[in-house]
Amino acid sequence: MLLEFFQSWAGRNTIVLLLLAGLLVLLLRLSRREYWRLAAREIIQSKLAVLSFVLLCLYALVAVLDSVGWRSPVRDADGVLCRSQPDGEIIYDQGLSVLDRLLTPLRTRQEKTYSAPLARVQFTSETQAVPGGASQRVRPPLRYPGTHLLGTDRIGVDVLYQSLKSIRTGMIIGLLTTLLAVPFAMFFGITAGYYGGFLDDCIQYLYTVMSSIPTVLFIAAFMIIFGQGLPQLCLAMGIASWTYLCRLLRAETLRLREAEFVQAAIVLGTPSWRIIFRHIIPNVLHLVLITAMLRFSSEVLAEAALTYLGIGVGADTMSWGAMINDARMELTRDPVIWWKLLAAFIFMLGLVLPANIFGDTVRDALDPKLRTQE
Repeated sequence: MLLEFFQSWAGRNTIVLLLLAGLLVLLLRLSRREYWRLAAREIIQSKLAVLSFVLLCLYALVAVLDSVGWRSPVRDADGVLCRSQPDGEIIYDQGLSVLDRLLTPLRTRQEKTYSAPLARVQFTSETQAVPGGASQRVRPPLRYPGTHLLGTDRIGVDVLYQSLKSIRTGMIIGLLTTLLAVPFAMFFGITAGYYGGFLDDCIQYLYTVMSSIPTVLFIAAFMIIFGQGLPQLCLAMGIASWTYLCRLLRAETLRLREAEFVQAAIVLGTPSWRIIFRHIIPNVLHLVLITAMLRFSSEVLAEAALTYLGIGVGADTMSWGAMINDARMELTRDPVIWWKLLAAFIFMLGLVLPANIFGDTVRDALDPKLRTQE
């Protein structure tokens, strides 16, 4: 019952609203501290960082619009609601996201097969009969000439529509994988650094073993066992990517444990859990944020590579990796069908490059060793 709810539009809408509310609460809490306000002022001074942030917000907006939707009642040709027999309940369709409804012209303007960007005729030739019983090869006109900005694919679907729909997959891969990896890294890293001893040895052995397993082989085995899909890929990548941040947090916690304010709290008899939440976590949060932002772009690129290798998202999920995989065979044709690969490259670059630039700026603003104050 719970799984069916989360797979429904109501469940998906609820998850999106909860994530947005959580993000808003986090931003409000961080804005109360002078340290984060100074960092925000320094970030705003960089025009390139501000531009990158605007581009990231546009990508995030598209992903949110593609995650929120609803089901509509089915109507017949006369506009009358269709009802099931014999109970008379209204029949609903499978539902469409807000983005699908906004992109209805792109979604419904489907051609027969390939067409080049802004072309008016079909890219491939067809045999047509001419008077006298002969035949000739012609390129027939398109149903919607000049409307496909990035062309169409083998089955006539608009490539721009596929690229925009793939944004949600890329954002989910980057964000969900990070959200899965960060709690593991924080729990094990801070626990090992603060308590030390036998617990520290066990955690070090755990992340050393995890780091020794090739990531691609681990994800491939995980997908073979649990099946291909977006949730499975996010979970596998999250399990495989927490070890680096865990090492970093362990080292920082070892340093903070010897700080005077932590030693004073221990002498006063403050419980360990309170010290961790009041003194350790706030002082390592900048490392978590920096690492998460820099890992985001790596996860997006990893999804494309894994899908290209056949161990990524399923065939029913639109993604840039799936577009690149489809373009692999199209590049061997003569003439070459290049626009699908170019579209995936442009949209991936538009997400990864701003994420890297903004992440570097955030690192410079938050890292005490790199930060400069007036």
